[in-house]
Amino acid sequence: MSVAMRPSPQWADRLPPVRGRIVHHAPLGGLTWFRVGGPADVLFRPADTEDLAGFLAALPEEVPVTVIGVGSNLLVRDGGVPGVVIRLAGPFADVSVDGATVTAGAAALDLTVAMTALERGVAGLEFLSGIPGTIGGALRMNAGAFGGEMKDVTRQATALDRQGRHHVLAVETLDFGYRHCGIPESWIFLSATLEGETGPGDAIAARMAEIRTERETAQPTRARTGGSTFANPPGGKAWELIDKAGCRGLRRGGAMVSEKHCNFLINTGTATAADIEDLGEEVRRRVLETSGVSLHWEIRRIGVRD
Repeated sequence: MSVAMRPSPQWADRLPPVRGRIVHHAPLGGLTWFRVGGPADVLFRPADTEDLAGFLAALPEEVPVTVIGVGSNLLVRDGGVPGVVIRLAGPFADVSVDGATVTAGAAALDLTVAMTALERGVAGLEFLSGIPGTIGGALRMNAGAFGGEMKDVTRQATALDRQGRHHVLAVETLDFGYRHCGIPESWIFLSATLEGETGPGDAIAARMAEIRTERETAQPTRARTGGSTFANPPGGKAWELIDKAGCRGLRRGGAMVSEKHCNFLINTGTATAADIEDLGEEVRRRVLETSGVSLHWEIRRIGVRD
């Protein structure tokens, strides 16, 4: 039986009081760039940090908690997501600038942070304009592109643990690695303090224009996609291995490996989450068979198969 058809779990009627919004059996597919996937048992949009902290502190430990951003690097499986899904917005998207220091809420779009830095003459954050996601997601995976990574500019982050306790995290404690952050998966990032440097606005704008042109030229930015599907293996490029394995244009149901950039999977319009995930696994199988390299998913996959 799918998550969409099953009755609400018993805990769903005993959720803590909140000031934000709670939706039961909430559709999630429309919140992702792939536009596929089943519902969450419960979707919670907290009003602010205190609302979120109180909710986590009172929520029974056995209830699973999953945090999502704008769904740009996310695949929600067709069976939906058990437990509570949290989506930050509102005050969690605030961005402020003090000199060359930018403080951004976890729900702030990476592009918004880069544009705000441009407006205030802060250089060094241009690479964020090429990452389709939020600061919280960028922290979680040490997102990087176009010569920059979060580890290069992050000075501090704040987060709540599963019990709702607040933590201030120096960059050394984040344990950044390639597309990796060492903070427990159950912790929810609230904000990041980023350090750039003062620079001329025309040079910052020119670099952002270069990034935009490079993305639009090389990537299927107008398709229903989840961005880069697999992390680059040590010393190699995932797209090259996929291409050499003969996967460019490969299809599974309504899912397809992009002809433009073969490290992107596309929903051609009729794909299910299973189509997309199965296609990705077939790509992994063929790459392993032809090159001996085991590709690792960069796209985050959540929920259960239908």
